[in-house]
Amino acid sequence: MGNTDTEARPLDPSQLVIGLYVWLDMKWMEHPFLTNRFMVKSAEDIAILQSLPMQGRLHWLPAKSTTEPLPLGGPADPAPPPDPTGAAQALALEQQRLANARREKVRHIKDAAARADRAWESAASATREALSTLARSPRMAGKHLAQLSRETAATITQGPDVLLHLLGSKNDQGPQFHALNVMTLCMLVGKKAKLTQNELTDLAMAALAHDAGKCEIPLPILKNGKRKKHEEDHYRLHVKHSVQLAQESGAFNAKAIAMIAEHHESVDGKGWPKGLTELSTGSRILAMANRYDRLCAPESPDVPALMPSEALAHMLRQEGSRHDPQLLALLIGLLGVYPPGTVVRLNDQSLALVVSPGKDIHRPRVLLYSPDLPDTEAPMLDLGTEPDFQVVDAIRPSALAPEVLQWLNPQKRLACFFSVEDTPVQ
Repeated sequence: MGNTDTEARPLDPSQLVIGLYVWLDMKWMEHPFLTNRFMVKSAEDIAILQSLPMQGRLHWLPAKSTTEPLPLGGPADPAPPPDPTGAAQALALEQQRLANARREKVRHIKDAAARADRAWESAASATREALSTLARSPRMAGKHLAQLSRETAATITQGPDVLLHLLGSKNDQGPQFHALNVMTLCMLVGKKAKLTQNELTDLAMAALAHDAGKCEIPLPILKNGKRKKHEEDHYRLHVKHSVQLAQESGAFNAKAIAMIAEHHESVDGKGWPKGLTELSTGSRILAMANRYDRLCAPESPDVPALMPSEALAHMLRQEGSRHDPQLLALLIGLLGVYPPGTVVRLNDQSLALVVSPGKDIHRPRVLLYSPDLPDTEAPMLDLGTEPDFQVVDAIRPSALAPEVLQWLNPQKRLACFFSVEDTPVQ
């Protein structure tokens, strides 16, 4: 039965016992465990902890423990007699092997995320420049959007294993933010839907420019979450403006322009501006990806943002008729039960932020909440390769303590991009 004491208490290594939730007051690289806070689960955990220089650096958390420490200096489990055959050396070697293997897994995840981050920065720069100049220099901007779309489609098509990543905080949240998020989701769903490279190129171009016409809409209308009818009518003109800009650029073919024109339509005929029901696969993907990203990151500060998992549930349960069910199933399979940006609690009671989906929809890759470290140095964990860990539930950011929310910062980690993965570390 767990203790209700919430404060950490000093612990001597000799007091260790299975069931204690411990905190190691040391740098992550100084020990072989995945995190500085964890439940002691085995005699091997105890042996490794006792082999480390832990004096004055070991604490236990009564509130998260299922047992009490052994009495200090009391009759612990009988210590094994000195082993002349080298058991201590074997333990040290096993400890080093375990540390190296886990750090290699973390390095693999962080390298993939870093590749996605670098690719996003490059794409964001090109998209920002193109969208900002599309109205005054449409042909040059269209050329840049076409080049980026071709490169993206080629990478997605040729990449044997393409994975979505939640990126670090981005201070510049201009129109390229939404455009790149939507393009990324469109590309990954489109690949799963077996679109050709040319079809993916058209879809990428439409995704990047679908909201370009919003430059013609006054900011107070864009940011108003409770528009009056005449304001809503004016807002909806952004679709027409986006189509016009795409046509003036000369870079978009008829299929891509149709996708832009239809990115607010829905398969049940209740979309706008025309209430169409016959939509291309690309139009359906774009409308779905656009809706998901806007549920997670509304344009208006008056509209509450949904958690990524809530956004998927809302689209499935409340808006199921609006979206192609097969494509929505692909999106859910792509993002997983806990999409990137979701704060989750693991079975050892630690908190984590989902940074990318896993091959198993229930077992994503996560950034472990490690308050003793800056988030750039915190360990990442692939739940697909760590069977001892699993997600217990998703947590709304509003339910988190301020210091936890500030560290995890889920609402500022809205940028998603992809990377082409190397062979995963086993």
